Amino acid sequence: MAVSEEYLNYVTDQLSEFGKVDVKRMFGGIGLFHQGLMFGKIGSDIFRLKVDEFNQKEYEDRGMKPFHSEKKKKGMPYWEVPADILEDKSKLKEWASKSYEAAARAKK
Repeated sequence: MAVSEEYLNYVTDQLSEFGKVDVKRMFGGIGLFHQGLMFGKIGSDIFRLKVDEFNQKEYEDRGMKPFHSEKKKKGMPYWEVPADILEDKSKLKEWASKSYEAAARAKK
């Protein structure tokens, strides 16, 4: 699940309209945090955002799938971000905000 510095820099730059993002290396990948909550992750140069029942349909409508760990044989609530969303800072800000809200709901 290595992450290239080039890809990490690209993703964090694209998230610049969203706000301050803290990057933490974890489990061979990267966790992306905002105000102390993990809302996204990068692994194998794939960017994923946290999903719950409030934003899952947007991902499903675009054919995206949740992260699945073959080692652990289970999924996680992080779904790949569509390329057109990642390329558009304004749209990515909206999607990242919804993922941050999902992270806040999960914490309760």
